[in-house]
Amino acid sequence: MLVTFFRTLILYVVIVFGVRLMGKRQLGELQPSELVVTILISNIATLPIEEVETPLFSGLLPILSLVTFEVIISAVNLHSRWMRRVFSGSPVVVIKNGEIDQKKLRELRFSVDDLMAQLRQDQIFAVDEVDFAVVETTGKLSVYQKYGARTLTPKTLEMPDQPDQNAPPLVVVSDGHVYSDYLALCGKDMAWLEDIAASRRTAIGDIFVMTLDQAGNYHMVKREGAV
Repeated sequence: MLVTFFRTLILYVVIVFGVRLMGKRQLGELQPSELVVTILISNIATLPIEEVETPLFSGLLPILSLVTFEVIISAVNLHSRWMRRVFSGSPVVVIKNGEIDQKKLRELRFSVDDLMAQLRQDQIFAVDEVDFAVVETTGKLSVYQKYGARTLTPKTLEMPDQPDQNAPPLVVVSDGHVYSDYLALCGKDMAWLEDIAASRRTAIGDIFVMTLDQAGNYHMVKREGAV
């Protein structure tokens, strides 16, 4: 039992390290080659865990080999458009100037239901609101709406820009831990934070969460039970 535990732990660490090397993508954003490697690694990893008599190295070697191949292919893809098209394919325009390209949908084996489902994920329920739509190499649909259907923005309404509102609030304290880098990005330091905490009669360690923007506006939530 203990042997199985340590074999599983070793495989876990190796796989996590391998996935980190491959990059940070969500499952729905994986390229075809990355998805294949992920599936193969999950299948290979189960063998040394379930079969204790199987040498651990026989499971580690193919996993590390797959990760190495994927890293090499990714590096080559960065410098070769032809290789990118071979391994990842190319984006396909399925709606152009408001017209659905039915031939392209058939080539992609993309049904009308698939198209409408992805449009609804972008809060679009009518095809006639779409100007262009492109199926990316990950299978995700990118949509460019017609002018009359686009969401109103300050630019559309010709409202003046407010630079101090462009940057979102950042979490500068989380469960008592201070993020100095985020604090500096907002133009503040520990002395400022200590002054704010003192004015609110609380210790920094008793702050559950605190957000701050570049204009100096902050929101603080004390830890439950803190005085």
